[in-house]
Amino acid sequence: MNSFYKLLIFIGLTAILKINFFSCKEPDKPKLEATNTVTAVEDSIASVALRPAFELTTDFKTYWYSGTAEISSYQLEQARYGEIRKGQAALIYVTEPFLPDIQVKADQSSASSIPVLKLNATKKFNTGIYPYAIMQSTFYPVNNTQHALKVSCSVQEWCGHVYTQLNNRRQFEIMSHSYFENEADQKFALEKSILENELWTQLRLDPQSLPTGNIDIIPSLEFIRLKHIPLRAYKANANLESDKYVISYPELERTLTIRFKPSFPYDIVGWEEAFKSGFGKNAEVLTTKATKIKTIKSAYWNKNSNTDEDLRQTLQLKS
Repeated sequence: MNSFYKLLIFIGLTAILKINFFSCKEPDKPKLEATNTVTAVEDSIASVALRPAFELTTDFKTYWYSGTAEISSYQLEQARYGEIRKGQAALIYVTEPFLPDIQVKADQSSASSIPVLKLNATKKFNTGIYPYAIMQSTFYPVNNTQHALKVSCSVQEWCGHVYTQLNNRRQFEIMSHSYFENEADQKFALEKSILENELWTQLRLDPQSLPTGNIDIIPSLEFIRLKHIPLRAYKANANLESDKYVISYPELERTLTIRFKPSFPYDIVGWEEAFKSGFGKNAEVLTTKATKIKTIKSAYWNKNSNTDEDLRQTLQLKS
């Protein structure tokens, strides 16, 4: 065999060996879309800055990063079924780390978590013989540059209970469960819009950043559930004054007024919500009102012994 053919055989064998070698090599792993970095997380929710980032002042850090929550109790007059019901409400604000990829509170702060100001808003009132218990949770980024990362609402009463959850991803992803036949179990997506629920936390960061004018707003999940209306954005007009924020929804014949102190920490002193309550043509406009009783700062998650019930007396909470 002459040298030319030997060279061809050598080149062929070399090529085969290279193919076999590289075919046995583990391929490069594709980059995961999900999720343990802030960059990936921001991409996963398609974050677009709605406004400049909020600057954390010394006062803000001292007040909100003290290892305690702010708990405020309110005397409640709730419009339901065409009558005003006496009850109580509470707003619990606390900062905590949040994992936006899996949309839960983080066990501890890390590069994967985003600082949020969380609001748990509760109401309790009776309608005749049976009680209502309502809770809404909002997880809002402290940087104040985007929509709430998550909002949920549960309503319990003796007829049954309902639950709605909104997750902020590339769109708003909605999961809803109800004992009503025409609502039942639902999953759908919405284009992003201002959330009424998030405005209660945005206000506590910077009232001047609140949206005003003619805008589209998704009403509170509580109102959506109690009125059994479609969960979507509605036309609204918002107006900010020195000590109150007013939202009017012409289509819903509803006006929400949130009253707050004009100086830091902008605590909420009360609110009014006027809307038609009742059934059909007999429905008339009634006004839900909440007036603050007391505010305390407390690491309430550690206050779970019988002796800690004194704190409920301080807040004048009856149940």
